[in-house]
Amino acid sequence: MLQVQNISFSYHDNTTISSLSFSLQKGKNLAIIGESGCGKSTLLKLIYGLYDAKEGHIFWNNQEVRGPKFHLIPGMPYMKYLAQDFDLMPFITVAENVGKYLSNFYPEEKKERIAELLEIVEMTEFANSKAKFLSGGQMQRVALARVLAREPEVLLLDEPFSHIDNFRKNSLRRKLFSYLKSKDITTVVATHDSTDVLSFADKVIVMQTGKIVAVNSPKELHNNPTSKYVASLFGDVNEIPGRYFNQEKAILLYPHQLKIVENSMLKVTVSNVYFRGNHYLIEVNYPEGSLFFENEKYIEIQSILFLSQK
Repeated sequence: MLQVQNISFSYHDNTTISSLSFSLQKGKNLAIIGESGCGKSTLLKLIYGLYDAKEGHIFWNNQEVRGPKFHLIPGMPYMKYLAQDFDLMPFITVAENVGKYLSNFYPEEKKERIAELLEIVEMTEFANSKAKFLSGGQMQRVALARVLAREPEVLLLDEPFSHIDNFRKNSLRRKLFSYLKSKDITTVVATHDSTDVLSFADKVIVMQTGKIVAVNSPKELHNNPTSKYVASLFGDVNEIPGRYFNQEKAILLYPHQLKIVENSMLKVTVSNVYFRGNHYLIEVNYPEGSLFFENEKYIEIQSILFLSQK
C-alpha cells in the first residue's frame, strides 16, 4: 500500500503542497487532476523521492520513501517515474533506449522483453531508429516502454499521453492500462485529460492550490461534483441559479444534462453552434450569461428556446 501522510512542501517561500494525505492499495490506478500549477507534478516527485518533504511521511509497504537528503541518487529503486521531459539517449536506437536498464546476461530474454514493450506502445517498426529522429509523441511512447522495462512496483506518470496524437492515444491507453492491471503495478497518473480519469482510474484526487479538494471514484466525482471547479475538470459545465428550477441553490449541469422543452423558466437565445460529430454543442445566452447544451440537430443562430434539466 502507498501511504502519503500529511506532507507539505515549499519552493523557497511558496507553499506548493499543504498537509496532503491519501492512501492507495497495491495494483490500483490513481489519477491526480487539477488546474496547471496546483502541485500535481510536485506530488509525483515527492512520492518518487526526488524532493524532501518539509513535513509528513510517505510509505510504500511500510518502507519510508526518503529524498535526496538521505540518498546519493534520488528516487526509490522499486518505483519508476516518467517526467514530461523524456530523458532518452538521442544517439542510440529505440530498442537500445528501451533495454538500457535490462541485464545483458540473458540476451534472448532481453530481446523478447524489448519486443513485448515496443508492441505495447506501438513502436515496433521504429525499433532500429535512433531516438533523435523521432517526433515528440514517438519519444513519449519509447519513454513509456523504458519505465516499464523492469516492471516497477509503483509507476508514476506525469501527463503520459500529452504529446501523442489523438488517433493513437485511445488505443495506447487501453493497451497500457490493461498491461499495468495484469501485472498488478500500482499506478499514479497526473493528468489534465478526463479520458485518462473516467475510463481507467480506480480512484481520483482533485487538487487545487496544493491541497486535496475532492477524493472519490471517477463515476461519483463526475456525476456528483462537489464544486464547479471539480466539474469543470471533466469538460464544459453550466452553473445555473436555482431559481430557474424552483430551487434555492445553484445547480451544476453538463451540456448533455439539458434539453429543449416547450416552455420553462429558462429562456435562452442561440449564439453559436459547434459541430461535434454525432451531435452539436449549442451555446446560448440568458440573463445570467451563457450556457452550453447538446442537441442532435443543428439550430439556427438567434433562435429562442426553453431549456430544462433532463
